[in-house]
Amino acid sequence: MTKEQKMKKIKEAKPSKELKPKKEEQISDNINIWDKTIEVESNFYNWDGAPLITPAKEKSKNTKLLHIDLFSGCGGFSTGFEQAGFITELAVDIHPPSLETLHKNHKHATTILGDIRKVTSKDIKNNLTSTKVPTVITAGVPCQGFSLANRKRNADDKRNFLFKEFIRIAKELKPTAVVLENVSGLVSTKAGEFKSAISEAISELGYEVHFALLNAADYGVPQKRRRVFFIGVPKGTKWFFPKKTHGIGTGKSYVSVGDAILGDLPELKANESSEKYKRKPKNEFEIYIRGAVIDLVNHQAPNHPPETIQRIEETLPGFPMYPDFKQRIRLHPNDPSPTQICGGIRPQFQFGHPTQSRGLTIRERARIQSFPDSYFFTGGVTQGRVQTGNAVPPLLAKVIADQLAKVLLGQEVSGELGEALQKDFFD
Repeated sequence: MTKEQKMKKIKEAKPSKELKPKKEEQISDNINIWDKTIEVESNFYNWDGAPLITPAKEKSKNTKLLHIDLFSGCGGFSTGFEQAGFITELAVDIHPPSLETLHKNHKHATTILGDIRKVTSKDIKNNLTSTKVPTVITAGVPCQGFSLANRKRNADDKRNFLFKEFIRIAKELKPTAVVLENVSGLVSTKAGEFKSAISEAISELGYEVHFALLNAADYGVPQKRRRVFFIGVPKGTKWFFPKKTHGIGTGKSYVSVGDAILGDLPELKANESSEKYKRKPKNEFEIYIRGAVIDLVNHQAPNHPPETIQRIEETLPGFPMYPDFKQRIRLHPNDPSPTQICGGIRPQFQFGHPTQSRGLTIRERARIQSFPDSYFFTGGVTQGRVQTGNAVPPLLAKVIADQLAKVLLGQEVSGELGEALQKDFFD
């Protein structure tokens, strides 16, 4: 099957009969959709067929540091690791629009679309240029069952146990180091049992395990996004988590929403779009995020009804737009954004723009996640929300990857020791 045939198959794919709810399972007006005893609805887009392998656009000829991205999403880890000198040669995910985005933006990456439980280590090994260079496997394991933002948060959510697939593949491939990322809620779920189980499983593979809860805003991301990281490095290896670069005590202020999206991006009304920047980049974040990009992409405003536009217009920056959904605020220009989320399988806009009466464009959401402006998101506005909400912020991934690159190349590392970074979260 050619690449074109595969992509046509993906785009035309519809849920199988097994994925469609049976008559007695369909949600009625009398059912509480937040009831934790009701199984979580599947994403319509998720691929339920046999794994589909799409070869890299270009094979790497000189990989010195190799990266494998499991549960890759649209490529937050891949972007950060490549910025640190790694080559992402393989990515696995179940969501076609996310994997299409990753493949479009990472020319050396072969992608495997499918349920990771159906993916074998042979599928991965056969698509790497080498198994003899320092290798890191990362995994942004599905986090909905742990997430504090999930009103159906449930310790028994089946997705909570997918970390075992990450362990299975790491056991078979034996990478030099491993990284697992998840939401802060993992720490408290089942009184910390998941945290202990993951640490123990990584340790049993022969790694020395280090754990920290990091805030993306501390590393230049214009978003308060706390995530836990498990790092497995060879036993006897000296490891430190990266020092904070922004915030109190660093000499640099947090990057704000205004720094990220209120300067060079043109103003839009609902359903408008633009492919031209308003001006040249000026502040440090704009200069970094723009790079050498000339044409603006993914800057399409949502198509709101008049009542939604009015609701945003009447909401003060920093305050909720909806009384029952306190996390859906109109962003304040002087602060980092709260945590962006994907918003479920039919995501509506999450945040109101701080100065314009509309929700955010995908480009604005991507900037708040620290994706470079060169990164193109496929799938349209709705699937772009899923991708940007689920992603690991590339700048956060990069500071982790910088530390790992030094370790794997035998260079001296410095920084902070694990849980001491966030001692207040564990006392």
